[in-house]
Amino acid sequence: MRIQTKVALARLEAQHGIHILYACESGSRAWGFPSPDSDYDVRFIYVHPAAWYLRLDEGPDTLNFPVDDDLDLAGWELRKALRLLRGSNAALFEWLQSPVVYYEAAGFRAQLAPLLPLAFNLKAGLHHYQGQLRRGVEEDLVGEEVCLKRLFYALRAALAARWIRECHTLPPMEFGPLCELLPSEFQKVVVELLAQKAIATEKTVVARPLALATFLAAEYAAGQAARQALVVERDNDIKGLLDKVLQAWVK
Repeated sequence: MRIQTKVALARLEAQHGIHILYACESGSRAWGFPSPDSDYDVRFIYVHPAAWYLRLDEGPDTLNFPVDDDLDLAGWELRKALRLLRGSNAALFEWLQSPVVYYEAAGFRAQLAPLLPLAFNLKAGLHHYQGQLRRGVEEDLVGEEVCLKRLFYALRAALAARWIRECHTLPPMEFGPLCELLPSEFQKVVVELLAQKAIATEKTVVARPLALATFLAAEYAAGQAARQALVVERDNDIKGLLDKVLQAWVK
């Protein structure tokens, strides 16, 4: 799949006249709980030739494609990505922390890494993960049987939200470090469910783990209560720093 991904990215560069600066895995295969039939969710950041930026009207800044042979490709143009970083877009923070990198222009992620904590907004991050957790609590985990995939989506969102509330920093992308915040009474059942998911399909259902579902509902309530108390800090220099990143890569 790495070879197939690199071939697909090279084809995109040729077809669209772009240069891809960074491409990574963004879904369950990067989070740490894939199923054997999970798609490969490849996300990338790309830049156009300089002339593209020197015109009156801005062009399209996103590339999306249908899933093809388990390969799900989507990308953002660099200026769009940097604007989203300034706005504390949670998905972009995850991309830039991914443990599975398919391609990186030399120095690109290293240049952005020190800017991530400056751009991260605690309240915006909490809002993002609370939204994911809400779907789990109110929709996905209410029956006697639940989709194993959706259970892990909700659990990861709950732990990321807890990380923001308790650590007041950008949460890690991977599920393993997030599990450091998981209460000890749930460690064994989560390890067992992880082992089951490793051999299950995307549509596998399990009996709803009542204690874990109750924990997730309590975490959602705690997150909602904490939203107003979080301080929103703005770094006045972040725009200038991001401008320099854009200027460095548009050549």
